[in-house]
Amino acid sequence: MANKRNEDIELGPAEGRGSTDKDPFLARRSSSQPNRPQQAGPFGGYFDKIDHSPGASIIAYCLSSISMTVVNKYVVSGSEWNLNFFYLAVQSLVCTAAILICKQLGMFQNLAAFDSTKAKKWFPISLLLVGMIYTSTKALQFLSVPVYTIFKNLTIIVVAYGEVLWFGGSVTPMALLSFGLMVLSSVIAAWADIQAAVEGVGHTAEATNAISTLNAGYAWMGMNVFCTAAYLLGMRKVIKKMNFKDYDTMFYNNLLTIPVLIVFSLLFEDWSNDNLIKNFPVETRNSLFIGMIYSGLAAIFISYCSAWCIRVTSSTTYSMVGALNKLPLAISGLIFFDAPVTFGSVTAIFVGFVSGLVYTWSKTRQKVSQILPTTQPTMSASAASNRDAANA
Repeated sequence: MANKRNEDIELGPAEGRGSTDKDPFLARRSSSQPNRPQQAGPFGGYFDKIDHSPGASIIAYCLSSISMTVVNKYVVSGSEWNLNFFYLAVQSLVCTAAILICKQLGMFQNLAAFDSTKAKKWFPISLLLVGMIYTSTKALQFLSVPVYTIFKNLTIIVVAYGEVLWFGGSVTPMALLSFGLMVLSSVIAAWADIQAAVEGVGHTAEATNAISTLNAGYAWMGMNVFCTAAYLLGMRKVIKKMNFKDYDTMFYNNLLTIPVLIVFSLLFEDWSNDNLIKNFPVETRNSLFIGMIYSGLAAIFISYCSAWCIRVTSSTTYSMVGALNKLPLAISGLIFFDAPVTFGSVTAIFVGFVSGLVYTWSKTRQKVSQILPTTQPTMSASAASNRDAANA
């Protein structure tokens, strides 16, 4: 849940990933086979070619990210679904178990042993994460994938101004332009969504119910924007003191949220037999369980694919891929969940897509100006990496 459930928020070219730490999967392999000819078997050369293919890494990252959102939407889309805390607890359990298994297999060699002192310091961040992922699933439950994806861009605006207030960041004119496009795309998406709801059933009680559902989704989305910003800003402030690597962050996030999510589920969710049958009807029960398990594993898939993409391309390419990925992500909602395809919805997706590109380009230019200063002293590689992570 560090990149958790990835949320697809590209706040900077690399979000600090891959700039200082080698991917543990790849580091273990390269260290154990130095200068060995690529003749591991009939498929050795083929797999090695894939491993060094920028195109394969980009496709893998996009597919893992899109599949995560699609599976989340599928699980929470049941008409009677109301067990979000339980669903998130299962995600955390699966992800934690997978991390521990990978560590035993030697795949996560950089994962440090559990430290109770670090856990206590990190626990408030995990609470913020619970707020972020819960409001995210609630918003996704009431909104279509395209609208959810478009509104998610608003988090970038809140985080940017949060950094200005608390970390002395800056907002460039091009970033302001991207923010304006993000707001415009959100307004168009909301207008198109409401129009589709009214035109679909007319001015009737059904239309009133449909609009009420959308309003609930917008309310949860608004809370998610601020919860996500609070989590990201809080994590940025604490993570430097913890000296966490990527998989440390993911491990502590998942492990510490498990008891919180289980307690919240037992306190606030209906565990009666009738309600369980409503949430897990016989005809979709197996597919729901598979989806819940996959969503827990997808957090690791996304983290690995992110590191892979950065290794064989660059931080800038990875950031641009994150922006471009918003388009197929939104389209996936039109394909898999029969979201209304109207002129307004298509326009909103396009404007949101452009806003992401403009923002990514503004961040890239800002980083280039920082890497190539005219008056500032030269920085060490490690200092520059820490600065890039802080600005992400």
